[in-house]
Amino acid sequence: MRPALVSYLMSSGALASAALSQLVTFAILARALGPSEFGLFVQISAVTTIAVQLCGLGASDCLLRRVAREPGGYAALLGHNLCLIGLTGVVLVVAGTAALSGWLRLSAGPTVDALTLALLLFGNVVVVRVILLVETAFLGLGRFHQANRAVVGFALARTATAALACLAFGVSTLSEWALWQCAAHLLYAAIGAAWIRPLGRPRFVILREELKPGILFSSQFVMRAVRTNVDLLVIGLLAPLATVGSYGVARRIVDSSYLAIDALNRLLYPRLARESREGLHLALPMAKRALVAALALGLATYVALVLLAPELMDLFGRQYQELPLFVRCLSGTVVLVGIWAPAVDLLGASGRQDVRAWILNGANLMGSVLIAVATWLAAPLGTFIALYLIEGAIAVAAWLVLLRLAQRS
Repeated sequence: MRPALVSYLMSSGALASAALSQLVTFAILARALGPSEFGLFVQISAVTTIAVQLCGLGASDCLLRRVAREPGGYAALLGHNLCLIGLTGVVLVVAGTAALSGWLRLSAGPTVDALTLALLLFGNVVVVRVILLVETAFLGLGRFHQANRAVVGFALARTATAALACLAFGVSTLSEWALWQCAAHLLYAAIGAAWIRPLGRPRFVILREELKPGILFSSQFVMRAVRTNVDLLVIGLLAPLATVGSYGVARRIVDSSYLAIDALNRLLYPRLARESREGLHLALPMAKRALVAALALGLATYVALVLLAPELMDLFGRQYQELPLFVRCLSGTVVLVGIWAPAVDLLGASGRQDVRAWILNGANLMGSVLIAVATWLAAPLGTFIALYLIEGAIAVAAWLVLLRLAQRS
């Protein structure tokens, strides 16, 4: 128990530091850019959050899963990832710039030039995907200390960039921030490349047998990203940008609060992959123990968010008056995520990406429509109700399917 507890504390500490740094970064940007420009930044970030899941076509899963089982395949798997990131990154930046230019013309907020959009997409999609690859490589090889260092370092680098740009150099527009952010991400990507260089050089090849599992893996996160950001996009058409900014910050805070559960999952996933190698049922006891732990972590996080919500206006500014209410209304979803996370992790780690994709993609696809309609008809109350219905449906479906597959196994 002691090594497991120490590993979890280190993992959760790393993610907690990252979440705290992200919160401080958002606070700095919210004050420096103002409600209108920051609301616009939130809308663009919603699109980049979706695009980053498409970049690389889910190749990071095979890097984590297969390296955990066979470390000798690291070079080919790393090269496979880099090839797919490069190919998909070009398409996403070009298509995303064109799509965002058209979408933002429909809103009543300030306009953004194509260069700014391209910089935001390149920095937040392509370069971020490369940075995340460093953490995945270390996790696959069981080097959790180095993986934690990569996570904390990236978070601190983002906060330092925001502080230097906004507080020291007086950056106050989105176009100026796009330059600073892209440059900082490139610098940190170079540092990450230096960290993993001793692990071996990549062998640039596309592994065809991993394309389908990767696409299935990626599709789950793409659909979830669509579902978790469609409300932001619809609210952006209906509400003032100040409200969009408050809601966007609340979503970021709640999404970051999943860190207690994510810290557990990132440690368990390689172990679930090894234990389920001879059959999914062999890893089911570990998944059930993880359910108890994740549920307890989710409840603790929910209580903390409810208690701390009123203090957020002091951090972000009094102009974000709706922020505490939004955080309290969204915080209960953390408990539901803690329920379904161990089940879907075991499905993925055991190689059943097809089943996992059917559950998550089906729920997120129908959920996206439900959230969009509910937001359009009765925002934000309808949005909150739809979110709870979706997370609850995923929890029920994931465990019913997992238990059925375990019986067959």
